[in-house]
Amino acid sequence: MASPTPVNPADLKAIFGLEPAAAIEYLKRKGYAITWDWQEMLDSAHDRAFTVAKAMRLDVLSDIREALERALQEGKTLKQFIEELQPVLERQGWWGRQVLVDGDGNAELVQLGSPYRLKTIYQTNLQSAYMAGRKATMEESADTHPYWRYVAIMDGKTRPSHAALNGVVYRHDDPVWSSIYPPNGFNCRCRVTAISESGMKRRGLTAQSSAGHVQQETVETGVNKRTGEIRTADVTVVKTGRGRSFRTDPGFNHSPGTGLAAALKRKESE
Repeated sequence: MASPTPVNPADLKAIFGLEPAAAIEYLKRKGYAITWDWQEMLDSAHDRAFTVAKAMRLDVLSDIREALERALQEGKTLKQFIEELQPVLERQGWWGRQVLVDGDGNAELVQLGSPYRLKTIYQTNLQSAYMAGRKATMEESADTHPYWRYVAIMDGKTRPSHAALNGVVYRHDDPVWSSIYPPNGFNCRCRVTAISESGMKRRGLTAQSSAGHVQQETVETGVNKRTGEIRTADVTVVKTGRGRSFRTDPGFNHSPGTGLAAALKRKESE
């Protein structure tokens, strides 16, 4: 199977007709977290804190997040994002391969800023922010469009474990959405569409219940090179009855932007 096609989050606004306000709010309401490896902060923790592995200073984290917020606000491309942020990080000394000392006093040669890392930061954070905004919008219209349909891009680049759920419909309040609302992995191109009662009848669709079909599994994600500790993460597995089960990727076992719709409503009433 070919590797997943990178998503250009700058195009998500056009795809979904989504104003960036909700996505920007998702980024702005986060705190900061200092982490050495991506395995140190998984799943719903990303809703509460913004982090970049090995960005060990708050000023560096702040510069990166501010650049992401501007990219959302102004619709900047990946190329523009890198051209703007790279010189800032170079001045901060957070660029290239350097020897850093971790929180336990161990020195290691690591990769800090690079065009490739900025691409990953851009894609992962903007896509999660836009999807969080999309979910908040869908939650607000759940009274008229209570059914949510999982949609995967059915080509040779989509993970079979994500394609397994393509076309499946659950009610918006089915608990499965707390784990499987996209993105469900790096460069995941899946999305969710909202459907009304009449739309369900017109298309001949039937909503399923996830009850009895969902389980949590713990998988290995690597080994801590300094301690030898085996790293693990929880993933959600959904049995579809189609011969292949859906599963989230490690680190994406949650729905982005939980509570965002309520936060936006509070902000509007202020």
